Amino acid sequence: MAPGILGKKVGMTQVFAQNGRVIPVTVLKAGPCVVVQRKTADKDGYEAVQLGLVEFVKEKNIAKPMKGHFKKAGVEPLRFLSEFPVSGDAEEMKTGDRVLAEHFDASELIDVVGVSKGRGFQGNIKRHGQRRGPESHGSMSHRQPGSIGQSASPSRVLKGVKLPGQMGSERVTVKNIEIVEVDGDNNVILVKGAVPGPNGGYVVIRRT
Repeated sequence: MAPGILGKKVGMTQVFAQNGRVIPVTVLKAGPCVVVQRKTADKDGYEAVQLGLVEFVKEKNIAKPMKGHFKKAGVEPLRFLSEFPVSGDAEEMKTGDRVLAEHFDASELIDVVGVSKGRGFQGNIKRHGQRRGPESHGSMSHRQPGSIGQSASPSRVLKGVKLPGQMGSERVTVKNIEIVEVDGDNNVILVKGAVPGPNGGYVVIRRT
């Protein structure tokens, strides 16, 4: 059993259940993937399998060390790789094996990992959901963060204070989302709800 699969976010749509209920879903282009490396506790110190998403990539865009890595595995150059921890008895997975969307079933629960959309430098109201200041005449604090610490002691800003800064572009994991439908012929998986990242962004799909 494959521990997970790699893919791309296509976009969102909706499907109808048997009872007529509308279900919002995210369309994921999952796979095909190939096993690039099988790591073992004896050689690498831990048990894992490295998967690569099969898609066209120019050879000139692959770093020289990675070219040797792919050549050793006997696979074509790949752009997107990720590791999945496996149990020691998962010996059936070896280099060159393929992982497809049809290896997953409807109603199965999975975790989806992606990189959230970048929002740039944002203030406290948008970044942390704080309230704005008074709008009346004479107010000098409309969107300022307000007090961020004490004056005399400890005379510094404590760690963890919510301040303006970079928002988004972070690794986000959505756990326990349900697979609504699997299209093995087109390597497509429909999952219930939203997943992080823009359309066309890479995602990691792993079993819960």
